[in-house]
Amino acid sequence: MGLFGQNYENAGVGIAKNAPKKKGFFRFMEIFGRKFWKLFGLNLLYSAFFLPLVAAITLAFMMLGGRIPYGTPTLLLIAALCIIFAVIFGPATAGHTKILRAYILEKPVFMVHDFLKTFKSEFKYSCIVGLLDCFVALCIIAAVYVYPILIETTGNKLFYIFFAIALSLGLVALMMNFYAFLMIIATNLSLKNIIKNSLALSIIALKKNVITLLVIAAFAAIFILLILFAELSVSFVALCLLQFLPASWLGLVICFNSYPSIQKYIINPYYEQRGEINPELMGEIETEHDPESEDVLFEDMGGKEKPVVSGKKTKGKKSGGNSKSHNHKGKVIS
Repeated sequence: MGLFGQNYENAGVGIAKNAPKKKGFFRFMEIFGRKFWKLFGLNLLYSAFFLPLVAAITLAFMMLGGRIPYGTPTLLLIAALCIIFAVIFGPATAGHTKILRAYILEKPVFMVHDFLKTFKSEFKYSCIVGLLDCFVALCIIAAVYVYPILIETTGNKLFYIFFAIALSLGLVALMMNFYAFLMIIATNLSLKNIIKNSLALSIIALKKNVITLLVIAAFAAIFILLILFAELSVSFVALCLLQFLPASWLGLVICFNSYPSIQKYIINPYYEQRGEINPELMGEIETEHDPESEDVLFEDMGGKEKPVVSGKKTKGKKSGGNSKSHNHKGKVIS
């Protein structure tokens, strides 16, 4: 029996090969609906790498609350957990981005295998970017905490300028992250050029970046309000959903909005210089090609055949595919 009473063992009518692709919001919702349940599993896998941070925060609160003794061993343990998280955060984000990019491109992917494979293969660059992210995050947190106190205690309005600069740099760093990890897993660019391109795209694709920021802000606001101001039961449910929902949903939005800019300004120009076509665009070009202009031996009947009801269950081997870590060199934005 299938999920919710439907029988998923029966073959449907198929998908027409030359069916026009939806665009914009409608294409995103189509991908989101198709990968809905897989996003839950991906978010859970990604959340597992946040356990050291969760453990460090829990120990810190327990120490401040007097439940565990305050001392050097506890502080060293908290510091060690934070360092472990800072090291694995970047590679885990690279693996997470790899899966989401495959969803956006509608390419086959094996979630756990490809996630862990990318974690290992892109460890160097992604770890450095992850460490930089953690450093910037700490600086922003410190600025948000310190500058209001300095403004209140000293009355010096100059600190407003420093505060605004710190927040602006934080927003730029966040927008750069929309592109950095995508370029790490999709190109062979050096780390210096990845950072340079990320900074350039944070400005060039500002309109898309603002839309992405608004979606992230709205989603974060909903969760913060539910956790802090809702009833205890609702807050508990919201906290439990953190490991299943937000990262992969928002990551899908980021990839959907940001990756086309990487294709347009970095990947496509590289292939154009070589007189080639970006392999990621081959499917779209074939779809636009008129199949009647050439003689064909077989016709794709996707969308035309009649549904087939399955009989007895048969066991068979699943076929898989190999995916390379880098498919494109990419171009440096000048």
